[in-house]
Amino acid sequence: MERGLVRTAVGRTAEKVPGLRRLPVAKLLVAAELAIVARDHLARLTPDERRRLVALVRLGRGRRGRLSDGQRRELEALLAKLGARRFVGEAVDRLSPVPLPGRVLYGRGDRR
Repeated sequence: MERGLVRTAVGRTAEKVPGLRRLPVAKLLVAAELAIVARDHLARLTPDERRRLVALVRLGRGRRGRLSDGQRRELEALLAKLGARRFVGEAVDRLSPVPLPGRVLYGRGDRR
């Protein structure tokens, strides 16, 4: 595809989406990469587990102290299944120009 044709196609698309012209392409690519990593991790949970995770986060309003002990344990189990540490590690690894050590991505004992 020619460079001019690509520029024209991107320009026409940007005209149709409000605010897109003001957003740099690099930020769009970063957002897309993070969305892909998040989708892969959320796919580890069943639809019922995803709904329960959202319900617990809403109930706690970002604070563990607002949840009962049972709810806290349930939230921790869902986050463990989600792979929160690995999610952060993979997101940073995808965006970092420098390869990260495996222990940063997966912890000391956990290997893919």
